[in-house]
Parts: sequence; structure tokens; C-alpha cells
Amino acid sequence: MPERPPAERLVPTQLAALAAGVSEATIRKWASRGKINRYGTPQRAYYDLDELLRTLSPEPAREGGRGGSQ
Repeated sequence: MPERPPAERLVPTQLAALAAGVSEATIRKWASRGKINRYGTPQRAYYDLDELLRTLSPEPAREGGRGGSQ
């Protein structure tokens, strides 16, 4: 498991879902599939808000790719 982020970056499932614009079930599914990390106890889950936002942001375009303007 990765190092625990600072407490001010950790949010409960409900707030993680709200920030991502998805359901709480989706947040739990992403965590179970390893897309995001889950912190906390078996009874209380917390997610790193910065990690969640990075996961949602599109990957930058690669240089030299097809379809770019010249």
C-alpha cells in the first residue's frame, strides 16, 4: 500500500464521489480494481482527493502523434 497522504487531502466516499461526479458505488469499484487507493479502516473508507483528480484528468497529448495541427 502506498504511503498515507496528509489528512487534509483525505475525503470520505461520499465527498470523493461528489468531487468526481460519479456514484459512491463507482468510487468503491475503482478502489477495488486498483484505479485509486483506499485508506482508512474496514468500516470507514477515505480517498486522496489529489489522486482522484489526477485520475480524472485526461492524459496530455503526445508529441509527434497523428492528427495534430502543424
